[in-house]
Amino acid sequence: MSIKKAVYYLATKNNVDHVAAPVYREIVRSLKLTGVDILVDDKPVMRYVDDGGNIFDFVQTDKVVCHDYKKYLPIMKEKFSDYDVAGLITWHEGENAPDGILSVHTTGDVETGNFGNANPLFMHNLLTALEKNRIEENLEDFFVTTEATHWSGIVYGDSSPEMIREYEVPIMDIEIGSSEASWNNENAAKALAKSLLEIFNNDGRTLKNILCAGGTHFERGFSGELFTSWEDKSFGISHILPNQWLVSGEFENESGLKKLLDCVESIEDGIEGIAMHDGLKGTYKQQLRNLGEKLDVPVFKHQFLRKPEKIEWK
Repeated sequence: MSIKKAVYYLATKNNVDHVAAPVYREIVRSLKLTGVDILVDDKPVMRYVDDGGNIFDFVQTDKVVCHDYKKYLPIMKEKFSDYDVAGLITWHEGENAPDGILSVHTTGDVETGNFGNANPLFMHNLLTALEKNRIEENLEDFFVTTEATHWSGIVYGDSSPEMIREYEVPIMDIEIGSSEASWNNENAAKALAKSLLEIFNNDGRTLKNILCAGGTHFERGFSGELFTSWEDKSFGISHILPNQWLVSGEFENESGLKKLLDCVESIEDGIEGIAMHDGLKGTYKQQLRNLGEKLDVPVFKHQFLRKPEKIEWK
């Protein structure tokens, strides 16, 4: 079995990130870490090696890396480009955001069609680990969820969405949200910290990779089926394209089909199906059918995620 490498970025400087610092404290408390001869923001990268030889590197930063990609991207490309997967540990908040969440999302700017590489297997492993550890840590008021694909570099600073593609390691945001009580929940920090080390733990199920399109930022029509399984199979979920950015990005046009093809190209091993939210307007549903025809994969309403055995897989 080949040795794998994960790198996690945590903005641990005081008062920068509500979640990264407590998660890192839990990592330091629970693991035997050794320093690596790499400095980022004058702090050594710390490493953990598991019993199988897999490597987990923890990079402490002064800022959330996507909030200053002009500074951190060159470092990420030079020092951390030969890794199998990467994670950004951070907090989630928002006016209408659900509370008590352990959330994961892929990186991309849907509107402009700039998508970071995504690995559905590692995302599946991580989500499965979060659910297991949520239960073990007695987090009855929390739930595990996905979010729509997005990138906070658009909101913070002057980073360009084209920069997303420059870091070729599949990277996910891994978050606790969405209130101060949730950010400060020690058991939530423990659950997340433990899950980071299980990202290479495969449950043995065959994944049916799907592209999800439509719905809202936290779309239960998709996230509610994260742990659905049938026979020896599960869904491999990665990029999720919400309704609002399909509209603002004019995905109904010819350029929209190009963006969709670029999105699929960014997904490790491609896709075997397209789940579209039933609330999408007809023009976007037709574009997704065009994509399905081009890729020769089934296109189906999101309700079929509850009945996967009825999907006409190719």
